[in-house]
This record gives sequence, structure tokens and C-alpha cells, in this order.
Amino acid sequence: MVSEGTKENGRLEQALARLNFKPRRLEPGHVWLAGAGPGDPGCLTLEVLAALAEADALVYDALVSPDIVAVAERAELFYAGKRGGQPSMKQDDITALLVRLAREGRRVIRLKGGDPYIFGRGGEEALALARENIPFRVLPGLTSGLSALAATGIPATMRGINKAVILVTGHAAGTDDDLDWAAIARTGQPVVVYMGMANLPIIAASILEGGLPPSTPAAVIVAATTPQERIVVATLATIAEEAAAAGLSSPALIVVGGIVAMRAALAGEA
Repeated sequence: MVSEGTKENGRLEQALARLNFKPRRLEPGHVWLAGAGPGDPGCLTLEVLAALAEADALVYDALVSPDIVAVAERAELFYAGKRGGQPSMKQDDITALLVRLAREGRRVIRLKGGDPYIFGRGGEEALALARENIPFRVLPGLTSGLSALAATGIPATMRGINKAVILVTGHAAGTDDDLDWAAIARTGQPVVVYMGMANLPIIAASILEGGLPPSTPAAVIVAATTPQERIVVATLATIAEEAAAAGLSSPALIVVGGIVAMRAALAGEA
């Protein structure tokens, strides 16, 4: 008797065959900058999956799931870190490693959480590779700033609520390199903040000072799409206090705007 699991695997193989997907070959001496998506292996693109199977050197960040890293079974692993507040390789050292591995004739994947070009420093690494005449390619990934919203029932855009979504980084909040939060608030459009958990009180206060009402819906999403996923929904005035009370920590996204209220509506709670 054929088990249900075997049947499901067979159906998946047949679906892939019908798709007629033909991955490009990862050549020796090339570096591909790849996005692993928000966490769940199901969010991997087929291109990234195929590339991981070919790689013989994998330089990966802390936010990449161990299950995804395990796909690169032929690769030598190089851990880059890149989690806020935790030990990490310096960016110049990561770039130097990519260049060295490529010049050794390795098939290199540089794997990042989310998308390489959305607050992932992928552009910096691509520029450094170009300057060193290292052949490279970018494999897009689902950025957490949008996929985390979808996974937790918050539509990134909703007719009648918003006409844009603003993606920002919050790591510099409260410093001389900070954003103009008042200008962002004046747009009235939802804001999705990456890397802002440590500065959530400052960010919330700055947006309030910019003119958004204290009652504006807000949320913090932790470890989206993974078994550790958690979400706290509150208002702009209370989100910092409620997130702290819930013990939330990075990796997290902060979402501010009317789209957050759609979560309850879609769940039949409003």
C-alpha cells in the first residue's frame, strides 16, 4: 500500500515536472547572492533551492533557518552572524571571504534572510564583487517586510486605507543618522520598520510627535512564518509597552497604520 506521504511527494514531483523549471548552472568562481525569505522553508524560491543544491561554499546569516542551510549538503559552511546584538563577521570580512572563495574556484552562495537587496547589504556586496571582477548574480527572496504581514493576516495594501507602504530601518533611531519620522508620519501611509525592536519606544514616540493619532493601529511581529512566530497588536501609543510586557525581542518587524486593523476584520473579530 502506498502511503499518503509517498503520494504527496509524487504529486509534488509531477507538479515540478509540469512547471518545466530549468535552473541556471552555478559556475566555479561565481558568487550568487540569494534570499532565503522570512524563515519558513516553504517560502524559498525554486531558484534558491536549486542553487543551494549546487553550492560548494555557503556563507549564511543567522536569520536563515537550519533546515534551509541543510539543503546545501555539499557545501562548506561559513557563518556570518548578522543578528542584532550578537557576534557577527564585519562586513569587510564577509566581502573578502566571498572574493577569496570565488578566486579559489568555488561555487559560492551568499545566503541572507528575506531579500538580499532589502536592508540586507546585498547591494554593497554586489558592488564589491563587481569592483573585484567576480561574476555574480542576485536571486531574489521574499522580503520579511511584506511576507510577514501576509503570514499574520495583515494586507500590505488595502483599497480605502492606503496607497503606499513605507519600508524603513529603525536601527539608527535616536541618533544623528535618524530618519525624519515626522515627515513619514505626515504621509499617513503605513510604515513597516525593520531592525527597530531595540528602539521601539523612540520610534513610536517620534511617529506620535509627527502627528499620527495615538489610536493608530500598530503591531510587532516576531519570527514570522516560523514555529516561533508571535504577534502583539496594540495602538501606536501602547505598542512599546505591550511588546515589552509580552517579552518580544528581535528578529521582529514593527507595523504602524490602518492596515493592522484588517487582521481582526479578516479573522471575523471586528
